[in-house]
Amino acid sequence: MTFEPSNVVVVGSGPTGLVLAAELALGGAEVLVVDRRPTAELAGSRAGGFHSRTIELLDQRGVADRFLAEGTTVQVLSFGSTSLDVSGFPTRHPYTLGLWQNHIERILLGWVEELGVSIRRGVEVTGLAQDEHGVDLHVADGEPLRAAYIVGADGGRSVIRRSAGIEFPGADATRTNLVAEVEVTEETPTGVRYDEIGVHGLGVLENGHTVRVVVTERELGPSTEPSLADLSAALREVYGTDFGVHDPTWISRFSDATRQAAAYRDRRVLLAGDAAHVHPPSSGQGIGLGVQDAMNLGWKLAQVVGDVSSDTLLDTYQAERHPATARVLGFAMAVSLTQRADARTAALKDAIDMLLAFDAPRDALAGLASGLDVAYDVSGGHPLLGRRVPDLDLVTADGPTRVFELLHQARPVLLDLGAALDPHGLPDRVRHVPARCDADWVLPVVGPVRPPAALLVRPDGHVAWVGDGTGGGLSEALARWC
Repeated sequence: MTFEPSNVVVVGSGPTGLVLAAELALGGAEVLVVDRRPTAELAGSRAGGFHSRTIELLDQRGVADRFLAEGTTVQVLSFGSTSLDVSGFPTRHPYTLGLWQNHIERILLGWVEELGVSIRRGVEVTGLAQDEHGVDLHVADGEPLRAAYIVGADGGRSVIRRSAGIEFPGADATRTNLVAEVEVTEETPTGVRYDEIGVHGLGVLENGHTVRVVVTERELGPSTEPSLADLSAALREVYGTDFGVHDPTWISRFSDATRQAAAYRDRRVLLAGDAAHVHPPSSGQGIGLGVQDAMNLGWKLAQVVGDVSSDTLLDTYQAERHPATARVLGFAMAVSLTQRADARTAALKDAIDMLLAFDAPRDALAGLASGLDVAYDVSGGHPLLGRRVPDLDLVTADGPTRVFELLHQARPVLLDLGAALDPHGLPDRVRHVPARCDADWVLPVVGPVRPPAALLVRPDGHVAWVGDGTGGGLSEALARWC
């Protein structure tokens, strides 16, 4: 099947690919998702949730309640032995949501199907070739798929990244873990344990009999797929028994390797999620980083394929997401280093805990880990610029609302809080909302900020312009972003 070059093909139907597809559809782009998996069924539960900013992003689209209804809200962020409690942060979602990836993907798929996105499964991508007008996506069985742009959301071993020749530098693995869901014949202890090898954990899943296992291997494991025998040996090394493991639903091996694509874009090929960055899963950042990539890229790519913006807008994707993600990768590596019980690690934890006894460093790390402190480089002097807009209560001519409800349609919003701006001449896609806001403006980590007279909020919820009441600089911001 051949597609006209006005379309986008997203390779990969994990959380990143599904959110990106939703964003493109909301932006008016025709999008096709392809995945090598023959069905939407995900073997096992996989990853376990996401943090505050990711929940906020889903709230901006009006779908956060679907996830909150099925998950559990908890305070789990930590560094060393210190909890990074975000319950006091100024957000409607000051917590982590515990929800297995198979449920996350199911809920996302329902949303994407409501938006009319097409998904083709059982498609094995083998490579690509791009020219100045589009990209041919080569598949194992069938004609190439033609698109204006291709986005690789196909995981850490991304075929798209390799085919585009994008380098993937970073830190090599120093240890490996096995993660699995299996049946057992012996009763297992529950909870997490640390020893000189690393971190290990056992827990019974919601069905009451399948056990989720995470165990660190004493020796660095190979890159090949692990076997039940590998899992059995690793368990005996740590627990003295393998608990009679059998009938695995899935077994996987991950490492503490940390890599980030040198470029998130090569002309008409872009990367998002694990295709753009991999890291130790110890701080639970994987799904959230991918969703943040998708929210940053989706509206920009939709504007480009819709001839609203030039393709130079796509350069801001790399400029914004690469440094923001690099900070989180560094945090994930540092957390991973503390997940061992030996004398040197204990000394490191003691030093960290001493520093984190103070509010400022503890809040700084909590802001980083939760994603609530992300600040993109948007020129200007107001502290709101480039940061996520607070979800404050508003009073409008149509009644009470809140900021995030204005973003449900993934359109830019010009929020007029008393500046009395002239809406004539605004681009059609920009929604002008006169409103009153009586709440204090407070940012996580930063603290209270001066209330704006007006602000331009991008579809991803980041502030692109702050007005002082005169409208100065607004036309330039609209030209750049809208």
